[in-house]
Amino acid sequence: MQSDQELFAKGLATYQKVVNLNYMAHREVYGLLRQILSTEAPEQFVFMDIACGTATTSAKALKGTGIGRYVGIDISQPSLDVAREALSDLGCPVDLLCQDFVEAINGWDEPVDVVWIGQSLHHLQRTSEKRDFMRQVRDLLPRDGLFLIWEPTCLEGEDREGWFDRFWQMRPQWAEMTDEEVAAFDSHNRASDYPETSTTWLALGHEAGFDRANEILMPTQLARVYRYSN
Repeated sequence: MQSDQELFAKGLATYQKVVNLNYMAHREVYGLLRQILSTEAPEQFVFMDIACGTATTSAKALKGTGIGRYVGIDISQPSLDVAREALSDLGCPVDLLCQDFVEAINGWDEPVDVVWIGQSLHHLQRTSEKRDFMRQVRDLLPRDGLFLIWEPTCLEGEDREGWFDRFWQMRPQWAEMTDEEVAAFDSHNRASDYPETSTTWLALGHEAGFDRANEILMPTQLARVYRYSN
């Protein structure tokens, strides 16, 4: 029987393989994030990275920007241990919270300029839960603050099962992944993922109190990047 540490290492290695092969378009997504932060975020901005994981891609996007403080939230302490090393070159204070991200936002009362969540908001099962979370983020941000998300997106009229089927149809494009690795992703999706349509993701932003909600990138057929602001 594998230990928790062995299971974490195996899962991390599989995910890092997907990142390195750019199967989920991490390069395009985090390149866009870097561009937005470099051109629109204020000097010494406070960046909150929700469900940050190991933060390796965030660290690359943030390096050389005007970041003044990094706040990372994740439920996995082993991931945060890796993140601390990855973020060590940013040259700003780094705070890492090992906590459920909904609970963390519920209790957060410090200034923040940009909130980013990538591939995690869809873990909230009910649409109303997503809206309530987005409303709490909206209440944290200043008037010129930014909320950016990168989330699995159903096609219009498509249900959750349809999205899972489309994920599996991408298997030939993940040619360097083993069947076991792809099956692990599929199992995780079916256990934890509750994607919304683009129409719903945008509507949730308005319902949460944002004046503007835009889809700004569709790097793959499975997920899109959205921006919310006032």
